Amino acid sequence: MSEVTVAPPQYRRFSSVRLGQAPTTMTTQASPADLPPYSRRRRDTVSQMPRREPVAHTYQLVSGSKAWAVWKVVSSAKSSKSLPTFYEKETITGTLSLDVDRFESIQAIYVTVSTNTSDADEQAITGIDFQVTGRIITGAGSSDSYTFLNTSVPIWSKVAAGAKLQGSSTWPFSVPLPKTVSIPTSSGGSKLCPLPETFMERGMMASIQYDLTLRIARGKLRADSTLTTPFGYVPSSKPESPSMLRQLAYEEGCPTIPGPDVDPEGWRILPTVPVAGTLFNSRQLEARCNIAIAKPLCYTRGSVIPCTLTMDSLDVQALDLLATSKAIVVNLRRTVRYYNSPSPLNKSDVLWRELSEDVGRAVWWPSVRGRGDDYIRYLEGEIQLAKDLKPSASIAHFSVSYSVVICPFDSPGFISSTTEPLHSEPVEIATMYARGPKPRSYAPPSYSRSTPRNEEFYATMYGFPATLQ
Repeated sequence: MSEVTVAPPQYRRFSSVRLGQAPTTMTTQASPADLPPYSRRRRDTVSQMPRREPVAHTYQLVSGSKAWAVWKVVSSAKSSKSLPTFYEKETITGTLSLDVDRFESIQAIYVTVSTNTSDADEQAITGIDFQVTGRIITGAGSSDSYTFLNTSVPIWSKVAAGAKLQGSSTWPFSVPLPKTVSIPTSSGGSKLCPLPETFMERGMMASIQYDLTLRIARGKLRADSTLTTPFGYVPSSKPESPSMLRQLAYEEGCPTIPGPDVDPEGWRILPTVPVAGTLFNSRQLEARCNIAIAKPLCYTRGSVIPCTLTMDSLDVQALDLLATSKAIVVNLRRTVRYYNSPSPLNKSDVLWRELSEDVGRAVWWPSVRGRGDDYIRYLEGEIQLAKDLKPSASIAHFSVSYSVVICPFDSPGFISSTTEPLHSEPVEIATMYARGPKPRSYAPPSYSRSTPRNEEFYATMYGFPATLQ
């Protein structure tokens, strides 16, 4: 059998004038005079869109019919009816207004941004504090909560003020959210981990929760007053920019992107997988399959994972049967891994839990490249990523990871010799687009796009866009 490599004509415009030496697989080079003129756009601004205007969320403490404490929090949520939402590098801001009776004895006021409000002793505050905390919850018991973030800023204190709080008062507050936190390791050291995105899904025991709490501490004989609201947090993670050839294809609106033969630096060619089994219960089938996925191996949710596939076999009927979108099973698999111990220092003494599910499947269509050999099939494809995919994360005893999994082929009349995955390639999911032009989908219109997994729940709970611009 022979292997045919054809450089599509539309890539001749990617000449050495702009991108250096042309790939050796190209049979011709265009001269500078042959290149059509075009203006280069600003790639660093293509994917940068203005965020929505901030909104105010109002909470009250009421005594009888009178609101004596009004707490306003400003966030980037969709509306004031949604939960407060904060993005990486944002600052939690707002105001607290009190109108207390003349003889009301308030000892201390503080605001707490908390993911571990269940442990009152750990959250006791002696002054006016604004506190940021975060927790991993892996069960219903009090020991199934681990705090990974706890930062406080004072607001008001009777000791510092030297007088009782009376009448009406208003305080602004401002607390920056850290990008990373220090987590102890089993070796006795520590490592910096980015704050994970809020994680709450139906049917999932593990969660990442953030709470914002205002507590007004009173005298010893009076109960404290508290206000608590959960909030959503969105980290800012982005892939590195794709290859120059792919960026130019996106920017120029080319009908396809350069494949591994033209742009070898832009692809990760996965190990060759054997395709073996029984065809129509009558004969054995053997074929070879080569799949490549676009580099870098980090992709923005709401975008796509470009793929290519080459399959060869001496059995032409088998190729016609298996080299189709319905028969090729390449999935994006998400794995949530955690354990129930609240301490990350005794991992060897606990049982890890892993929950895996397929959250996307590649669609395929015939490629214009490499036609002319009856014993080889060339296909292009992509895995369309839902907008509400949780980004990759790893902190303490909780992680969210992804992999592209090549599964046994599935077609009527074909029985695979194995039920195990043929190959698994780790990848990452990010929340922001890389610098440069946005990736685009090339799937033909007849192929249905993937739908968000929990879009309604996501929007109702948090009211913020899944993908950062």
